[in-house]
Amino acid sequence: MRTIVVVAGVIFERDRVLVTQRRAGAHLAGAWEFPGGKLEEGEDPTVALARELREELGVEVTVKGIVEVAFHRYEDAGKAVLLLFYEACILQTSPPPRAIEVADFAWWTSAELDPALFPAADVGVLEKVRARLGQSLIAST
Repeated sequence: MRTIVVVAGVIFERDRVLVTQRRAGAHLAGAWEFPGGKLEEGEDPTVALARELREELGVEVTVKGIVEVAFHRYEDAGKAVLLLFYEACILQTSPPPRAIEVADFAWWTSAELDPALFPAADVGVLEKVRARLGQSLIAST
């Protein structure tokens, strides 16, 4: 079973987080996830994440620290993924996100982050994201 290294961006905006929907024809089509993609051979993960977010959503970002690392085997697809979740911020000079290489995107609140809508590999990070969103709500009141 081959292992693919994937980077994903956790992008917060006030009390919401950016999620994207996988395109038709892709493995886990229709599932929602944190945007990102595969690391290319020899590529720095933070550089890969900035590239993937530019390709998928047309945004320019600053990549911050690691939020979570997850490993998951997709037996049905004959592959495993090592996911590196990084916090990222969209630059003020960036155009707004748009669906380029994803089916759709949305800004979701903590209550909207239903694990049933996400690939199994992404579910573990949801608790940390919800906790962070909860802190945002407390800070804004």
